Amino acid sequence: MSAGSRTAKTEGADACIVCSLCPHHCRLADGETGFCRARANEGGVIRCKNYGRLTAVALDPIEKKPLYHFHPRSFILSVGSFGCNLACPFCQNYAISMADGQTETQDVTPAKLAALAHDLKCRPHGNIGVAFTYNEPLLSYEFIMDTAPLLHERELAVVLVTNGTISPAPLEALLPHVDALNIDLKGWQPDFYRRLGGYLDSVKHTIARAVKSCHVEVTTLVIPGQNDSERDMDEEARWLASLSPDLPLHISRYFPRWHENAPATPVETIEKLAEIAGRHLHFVHPGNC
Repeated sequence: MSAGSRTAKTEGADACIVCSLCPHHCRLADGETGFCRARANEGGVIRCKNYGRLTAVALDPIEKKPLYHFHPRSFILSVGSFGCNLACPFCQNYAISMADGQTETQDVTPAKLAALAHDLKCRPHGNIGVAFTYNEPLLSYEFIMDTAPLLHERELAVVLVTNGTISPAPLEALLPHVDALNIDLKGWQPDFYRRLGGYLDSVKHTIARAVKSCHVEVTTLVIPGQNDSERDMDEEARWLASLSPDLPLHISRYFPRWHENAPATPVETIEKLAEIAGRHLHFVHPGNC
């Protein structure tokens, strides 16, 4: 089976088939693209349309991911593609996350990306690995699975900055290849997640499973009047602490983006929620303040 198609279910070119990568389980006719705009039925095979197609490449401080407790003060090669399997109206990277296969990209093979990351390792700033970020990296599942072993051969880290919306089976196959994740926990109410096109229970499963496998930090972006409940933050932090009280939580301030024009989150709200979370977790970091 060719690169970019390992998660396929082949049932004949004329049949509808299911993409099993994430809980949406999009049922796609031949030529049809899923909700994420990055995976499609091509001749009876689910293919990754954004395989090796990069929209953004940068050498970032690891703290920008944000990962504060994974090789602090280091730099990491950060790459993004297009597409997302959520539809957050407040998306901070909507120009690429909401783009489709028509967007302009640079084609990069796993070998070329690994070589670039290794070359940067020897430069003045250094480089600890590759962070798959900016859009939703899980949609580039096959590309990550092909690239990760090449990075590990060069003693480079594999990092994902993700919304955590993935089915259990592909998650299990992926985790042995990942060194660190920052996972968005966008809110604590299932109704809030449904408005974004997602599933709270799926993200909680991803966090709980990943904590057992690699370094994990969690980010909650707080939007005024939508997910800023003090009670919800207390429950969220209690649950995270039940996994590990040392699990870092980033509570980030929202600013108006894309379709969301609510005023920016007051700094006082972030500080209060951080204080509440800090009753349960050892490492709580206010962000964007």
